[in-house]
Amino acid sequence: MPVIHLTTEIPGPESRALLARRAAAVARGVPAVTPIAVVHAEGAVLTDADGNRLIDFGGGIGVVNTGHRHPGVVDAVRAQLDRFAHVCFPVSTYEPYIELAERLNRITPGTHEKRTLFVNSGAEAVENAVKVARSFTGRPAILCFEHGFSGRTNLAMALTSKVMPYKKGFGPFAPEVYRIPYPYCYRCTEGRAGGRCCMASPERLERNLASTVDPQSVAAVIMELELGEGGFVPAPEEYVAMLAAFARRHGILFIADEIQTGFGRTGRLFACEHYGLVPDLLTTAKSLAGGLPLAAVTGRADVMDAPQVGGLGGTYGGNPLACVAALAVLDAMEREQIPARAERAGRRIRRRFDGWADRFSCIGDVRGLGAMVGLELVSDRASRGPDKALAGRVLAEALTRGVVLLTCGTYGNVIRVLAPLTADDALLDEGLDAMEAALEAAVSRGSA
Repeated sequence: MPVIHLTTEIPGPESRALLARRAAAVARGVPAVTPIAVVHAEGAVLTDADGNRLIDFGGGIGVVNTGHRHPGVVDAVRAQLDRFAHVCFPVSTYEPYIELAERLNRITPGTHEKRTLFVNSGAEAVENAVKVARSFTGRPAILCFEHGFSGRTNLAMALTSKVMPYKKGFGPFAPEVYRIPYPYCYRCTEGRAGGRCCMASPERLERNLASTVDPQSVAAVIMELELGEGGFVPAPEEYVAMLAAFARRHGILFIADEIQTGFGRTGRLFACEHYGLVPDLLTTAKSLAGGLPLAAVTGRADVMDAPQVGGLGGTYGGNPLACVAALAVLDAMEREQIPARAERAGRRIRRRFDGWADRFSCIGDVRGLGAMVGLELVSDRASRGPDKALAGRVLAEALTRGVVLLTCGTYGNVIRVLAPLTADDALLDEGLDAMEAALEAAVSRGSA
């Protein structure tokens, strides 16, 4: 039986009414990517205010890897709510925070002694990782990447590459942030020499930094091993190995940003596992708590313990409801073998995308790790000109067919799939069928 069931046009009258109220009450700067109002979500299916059932390939921007309302998460939160909802961990200790910290210390890459800090969002995790790195090293500078995204708070905006809409009009930004090129092979003018990333050269990196910052003043480099908002671009293994060795040689800490890649999305629990990378610090958020706001910084004990008492923390960080939800997520990851399911789902998605690339010249690149797969749309393959308008048409056509999609990328021309990793093959195929029909319609409409 098909999952998608549309009873009205999209958006229907009830959704339109709620959107009108939203426009009158909510700040204009908060985007509305889809014109629907959701009243229920279960697994990988959304139900809107008009009773339309849609397949969710956006996953709350990668937040519900275990699916909407995973039973284990719901049960854990209900049980905790009967005990207490908040006491503030810096004021009064409670076990769920400690148990979750112990668990992350154990399952993140590396067998060394670790410590964990909990905050509310990915941006907070990034900012605290930078604070910790500066405290430990006594150095001010941070290296980040073109096409990278770190969030919307001030330091996170400084680390973020894309100007519109994330940075325009919001400066000045935090100082001592230095941006280096990301190994974005599809858009590299040099190509891979002998199958090797041309940027995987310490000498080349040294030359790059010679006109920007002294490596001896750099506290840390922060890297998404597969760009999230920047376009679902996985870094070549040889580049990551070079960068990690360069960082060690110069006493620079390596911060792995696993906010979008973490918790099974790439076919491993963490993307670091694809690279054999043991970072000094690792940031997580999004799918950590299955829909509740929670983020973490996990790292070497000596590094994490560098800040003075009171230098880290926050009122809501490590809220007990979110901590028990996260423990339930990690139980599900292990019990349901969700990373392995993501690997299989990724192969299924990739086969479909590769087939579409053979048919549609507007698909310039298909790429990704595990189920974190994206399509880069271009005006033509020779120039590789980004086609943001086409990507927008595909999203609109997909929505009319009952599938919620998201774009990403510095140029807004990459379509990404962030379906819950618990989705079964039949649901995935139905969503991909609708997505293919949307692509066909969008291409036809653009050429008409």
